[in-house]
Amino acid sequence: MSPTDLLLIGLAGIWAGFINTVVGSGTLITFPVLLALGVPPVVANVSNTIGLAPGSFAGAWAMRPELKGQRSRILRLGPLALVGGIVGAVLLLRLPAEAFAAIVPVLIGLGCLLVVLQPVLSRRVAARRERLGEPVAGSPGGPRWLGAGVLATGVYGGYFGAAQGVLLLGLLGIGLDEPLPRINALKNVLAMLVNAVAGVVFILVSHVNWPVAVVIAVGAVLGSQLGARVGRRLPPTVYRVVIVTVGVVAIVNLLR
Repeated sequence: MSPTDLLLIGLAGIWAGFINTVVGSGTLITFPVLLALGVPPVVANVSNTIGLAPGSFAGAWAMRPELKGQRSRILRLGPLALVGGIVGAVLLLRLPAEAFAAIVPVLIGLGCLLVVLQPVLSRRVAARRERLGEPVAGSPGGPRWLGAGVLATGVYGGYFGAAQGVLLLGLLGIGLDEPLPRINALKNVLAMLVNAVAGVVFILVSHVNWPVAVVIAVGAVLGSQLGARVGRRLPPTVYRVVIVTVGVVAIVNLLR
């Protein structure tokens, strides 16, 4: 990696950390950049997951005021996210690299679709709550299916992770009667747990491009702080367009 390459990766890490804190889908920024610079897909995914984990922690820490009163939810849903992250990481390492190369374009396409549909999903959730006139969830911890959804999202996040945050926002928004900032803060904690445990698995048993991982980590931590401070003030359409554009470029590169 040349200094210019590492600079590009660092900038992508900043943007990914910013987006992950506000919405999710930062992987759709960093992963295509790594592919464009010649990093093999599986190594890129492993190094990217490890690099984004510190940014996830920093983002969750920066939003701790919104986490007040959610300890019981974290204790209930957190272990499920951890188990899912381990399963997803093991699947990534067990399945052949050819399978990852074939699956990733589909996952990126799904991630782009989720990013585009997120506003529609949010409006439908809000409309449903208004019609009911009462909390959607039957308990503060949410309905039983929410745990299964968090587990499945953890598997997805451990395997690849693009749009993991968007998936969690959708699930938590439907299952919990909370304002978006508190749901987003909980999402950051769950995504952090998935990235952290998957990163540990990768460090123990897989090849990691450490210069790439370290540069992404530094950028992601910086970006997460920006996201926590000013992300909600920016028009969501701006970064949504960027994510989808980069995702389409990634799909094209993978299908060549």
